Amino acid sequence: MSYISYREVIGKLQMLQEYSNLLTDYNCDERQLSDFRDTVSKQISAVQKHMDDLLLHSADSNEPDDYNAIVSLIQGGNEKQPAENLIPKIKGALIGRFAGCTLGTPVENWSVENMQKKAEYEGGSFPPTDYWKTVGEPWRTHYGETWLTAQRDLMCGVPRDDDVTYTLMSLLIMERYGKSFTTDDVGAFWKEYLPMACTAEEMALDNLRKGVPAKQAAVHNNPYANLIGALIRADGFGYANAGDPHAAAKAAYNDAFLTHRRDGIYGEMLFAAAIAAAFTCDDGVEAVKTGMREIPLTSKLYEAMQWTLSVLPGIGDIYTGRKLVDEKFPGMHCVHTINNACLILIALHLGQNDVGKTISAAIGLGLDNDCTAATAGSIAGAIAGEEKIQPHWSAPFNDRVRTYINGYPEFSIDDVARRFAKLNKLR
Repeated sequence: MSYISYREVIGKLQMLQEYSNLLTDYNCDERQLSDFRDTVSKQISAVQKHMDDLLLHSADSNEPDDYNAIVSLIQGGNEKQPAENLIPKIKGALIGRFAGCTLGTPVENWSVENMQKKAEYEGGSFPPTDYWKTVGEPWRTHYGETWLTAQRDLMCGVPRDDDVTYTLMSLLIMERYGKSFTTDDVGAFWKEYLPMACTAEEMALDNLRKGVPAKQAAVHNNPYANLIGALIRADGFGYANAGDPHAAAKAAYNDAFLTHRRDGIYGEMLFAAAIAAAFTCDDGVEAVKTGMREIPLTSKLYEAMQWTLSVLPGIGDIYTGRKLVDEKFPGMHCVHTINNACLILIALHLGQNDVGKTISAAIGLGLDNDCTAATAGSIAGAIAGEEKIQPHWSAPFNDRVRTYINGYPEFSIDDVARRFAKLNKLR
């Protein structure tokens, strides 16, 4: 059952529940109402169980969830390479990630047309070459702080966001448990330090709090197992394993297995490996090709990335890129791993290893563009290093990055870069 059909069925059944509550106001027979409610509740439970069973048993020989089975299907061949100038490069990757996320937050999942109108209203260029001057609905809060923290002239530090928080959480997890941490370790850390989450992460966190074992948290009442949530957690594992794509992919697997399955897992593995490779190569597209060697050749994600590589020569702007992806994946969810992974690769192609141009392209391409710009910016930033990034992308951060991790409200970007560099010295 697909993500959309599952949510539709649950939604309709929940509407019936609400209908039964409404009927109470009309003095309907209480026994009949009670039977009606019981029937609907049983149907909801049956649909949820069916979805759980699909997640547990639908992985086939082409798209396995088991790590050893995954490795048996990869191209492999990624040898560890020595990474030099590690701290400036990690800082470049962090700035690229944080800048891409912050630029995308006010326009996440906006249509290309509406982003264009916003840029025209502000008197800026499109795709954007600087942070947005205005944010919509400034009274709203975003992960517990005002939406205005992402507005260019009001920014003071990297605003809170899940794309930011999970990168810092990966650092804390590896500092606590080592780089050979397990999925159980991730689950234990989440229960203690993660106060909120969305989609697959929310389902897994809720399951953990109910006592579901970490290795089963992704397959209970979770229709989001192939969405982008794991992919956005990849970066820290690439930073901690700079020049070692295979080790980065293995760490990403242990993290992703908590919340995702199949292509959801492969997305995090691919981009953790690509980010690790970016520290020892000079081209973002080549880094992604390296990352592709760490996921099953038989997977839908690998096939989609191969298709994207085949059409890259004909993509000269964001409009062509987005049109091709929409035509290739009609009806795919806007935060699915596959279509957004394709857009990351297209952004790297258009950006030509310039961090500003790369995150600008990722935003302009749309879909889950705070996530795609963060990942593309991370890869471009690791290649470029801090010194080649235009200062206006990092100046508003003032070396501060805020998170919603319990007990860790703020970090220093400089300190985080040093700590990730230190992790590279550990096995």
